[in-house]
Amino acid sequence: MSILSKRFLKSSYLLVILLAAPLLYTACSSSTSDSAAEHRTSSEAGGKTIRFSSANDIGPLNPHMYAPNQMFAQNMVYESLVKYVDGKVVPHLAEKWEVSSDGKEYTFFLRKDVKFSDGSVFNADIVVKNIHAVLANKQRHSWLELVNQINDAAKVDDYTVKIILNNPYYPMLQELALIRPIRFLGEAGFPESGNTSEEIKAPIGTGPWVLTDYKINEYAEFSKNENYWGAKPKADKIRVAVIPDGESRVLAFENNELDVIYGDGSISLDSFKYLKESGKYETAISDPLFTKSIAMNSNKGPLKDINVRKAVEYAFNKKSVIDNVFYGTDRLADTLFPANFPYSNVKLTPYTYDVSKAEKLLNDAGWMLPAKKEFREKDGKALELELSFDSANNVHKAIAEVLQGDLRKIGINVKLIGEESQLFGQRQTNGNFDMIFSDTFGIPYDPHAMVSSMRVPSHADYQAQAGLPMKKELDQKIEEALLSTDENTRQQLYNYILTTLHEQAVYLPISYGTNLTVYHKNIKGLEFGQMNSEIPFEKMDKE
Repeated sequence: MSILSKRFLKSSYLLVILLAAPLLYTACSSSTSDSAAEHRTSSEAGGKTIRFSSANDIGPLNPHMYAPNQMFAQNMVYESLVKYVDGKVVPHLAEKWEVSSDGKEYTFFLRKDVKFSDGSVFNADIVVKNIHAVLANKQRHSWLELVNQINDAAKVDDYTVKIILNNPYYPMLQELALIRPIRFLGEAGFPESGNTSEEIKAPIGTGPWVLTDYKINEYAEFSKNENYWGAKPKADKIRVAVIPDGESRVLAFENNELDVIYGDGSISLDSFKYLKESGKYETAISDPLFTKSIAMNSNKGPLKDINVRKAVEYAFNKKSVIDNVFYGTDRLADTLFPANFPYSNVKLTPYTYDVSKAEKLLNDAGWMLPAKKEFREKDGKALELELSFDSANNVHKAIAEVLQGDLRKIGINVKLIGEESQLFGQRQTNGNFDMIFSDTFGIPYDPHAMVSSMRVPSHADYQAQAGLPMKKELDQKIEEALLSTDENTRQQLYNYILTTLHEQAVYLPISYGTNLTVYHKNIKGLEFGQMNSEIPFEKMDKE
């Protein structure tokens, strides 16, 4: 059934998920149902347990590394020197900081009441050790310009650290607030070599939660960190079940096996609508946090031609997606970043829905529609594009199906490639895609960290831009913008960057994305995180 034609009558909906669920959900939980149920009972007997789920295993919880580490879980265990709150950077593990007159030295004065979950002391020595560990693996972190700009970190005294930069860097504090890579692992967690690109010994952090029980690809249980320096979590434990399938997640929620569903793509928007309209549960939608977008590979196949990329832009009926897929939960996006984001209020002409214009562009590019054929051809070859998405993201899958239908109307055959997260990530890195979902990083990364990553081959954005004739100049302008100390100059550079990407039709912006949550009525204190991958479990309570 088309995603656009689904309307949830309760009886038919339950029949579908009951038929679909057993194989998927049983694979991740029912094989150990007796022991899992036993474990849940004993856990909840010891206090309040909030039950959550993730499509993927939490990973090794290395604070300095990326996939398969899950960001929401890293954020539960590890903390940063500063924190991003309501558009501002505020003190966190550092009580305050000072900046030198030339903007190259930041002195951080650390809190003196912080301990790691194993009881060891958080001080200048461990801060310096962690930053040095990140710098030792600088190439892996080169997408983040802050890591390129840090020359050194030095201890001033037991609770004072100085970070020395190569150049003044305006997003310094914002990037210190990010979930990774500059967060802090306790001494006992380091591998013998001190190199955290290797497997860590244990996830020891200063955050409100500590990992206390874990079975790979089945569940992870986090307990309240009794050594936590801040306000203690209201619940005693957070249990994260691994449930790859969105419909199975809905079934588990309705069966009262989960307390909270949270996050963009965790369930389909039809499921969200169904659960909301049932009246049985609490639901909420966050403010826009990031941009859902698709990157088009300017260096591969038919999309090397700007006319084909522009035809895709004009052929996609985004308003229909907003109304019929998102049910108004997202706001239509005409640009890669919303105008209220820093340096993003750039005058750009939207690619409005215009099928006739899309068809003319394809004709001009030599892609003609033969009589009695469904798809266009050029030099005897059919116009075919692949669209790659993470199969665990229910929202991306729904968008992909609509785009496939819209492009079929103008004679483009779109093949959908849904793959598990690791394979999807490999495509982003190696450039083996025609079109691929490439959502922006969101607050507080955008636009600076997002455009910074466009210069690094390990990101889909670099691969998508590789065929642009001005790619070298674009990368140079990005570097200049990041290092500029003059606001007007910086704005002019961002004008060039965002205008070029828009006019070259590298990105198909879809919507300014939100996080969604559904939770049982006995869950209190649920709030949205400041960042897309931040879930404030510590504020949740259970009656």
